[in-house]
Amino acid sequence: MLRAYTQTVKHVFDYLDYRDLLKDAYEDGRVGDSSLSYRTLAARLGTDGSYLFRVLRKEHHLPARCTPNALEFLGLSGRGAEYFQLLLACGRTRGKRQKQELLLKASALRDVERRRIGERELQFFKDWWVAGVRCSLEVTEGRAQPAELADRFQPPIPAEEIRKALDLLLELGLVKKAPSDRLLLTETHLTSGGDERVKALRAFQTQVLDLAKESLTRFPPGLRDVSTLTLAVDEDAFTDIRALLKECRRQIQKRVEAASRPDRVLELSMAIFPILLPPSEQV
Repeated sequence: MLRAYTQTVKHVFDYLDYRDLLKDAYEDGRVGDSSLSYRTLAARLGTDGSYLFRVLRKEHHLPARCTPNALEFLGLSGRGAEYFQLLLACGRTRGKRQKQELLLKASALRDVERRRIGERELQFFKDWWVAGVRCSLEVTEGRAQPAELADRFQPPIPAEEIRKALDLLLELGLVKKAPSDRLLLTETHLTSGGDERVKALRAFQTQVLDLAKESLTRFPPGLRDVSTLTLAVDEDAFTDIRALLKECRRQIQKRVEAASRPDRVLELSMAIFPILLPPSEQV
């Protein structure tokens, strides 16, 4: 029995034609399994080799009945599987309006684009207000006045620290100067990886969680939203909750991208952690 080839799964959202994904998965699979051929893959998908050949050449479309087998071969599930099925439906649909609607639905499932923080950019995480200053440029429409921003931050930040943060953001290329001398964001979302970067991110998150705690007394309820849940769960429920939080973050990022006139900068902290562990997992 052929195994699933998952090398391309993490990149499924990079594709706009499902046949390109199938072709890349086939070619990747051939590298690790010389027995994989159009005929063996076609049998796995539930069609014949000559027809599959024409599908991968974009002369035909995969029959709908082959969808479950294609998802199994690609190792797709959840959001990735839904995205693949929308691309398949779009390819098989002739109506221009229907195609646009299906592509819009597929686009909504894609991750927001992120820039990966490099080793020299770890200073971005050193102080919590650096990220805040960066986001504030969307509120001020790129006008960077350290003294003005210093008074608006809660808690207040010295103007000199605001100036240093702006210099750092320019140096790292995370903002750029427009011809009008206003500052523009170069990337919307950032991510990190590697041991040193993870340590820096954890220190940043500690600062933000401290701010979340202080917000309980700093702001009235109308300006904040803090809630907690204490839950008794099993391992499956814990895994599902983590997946729900990840999807929630993605949806929030998509919504933020659609904000046309931001007027404030927020920190959002979502935390789920044990206060009682099974005996086998005690630390």
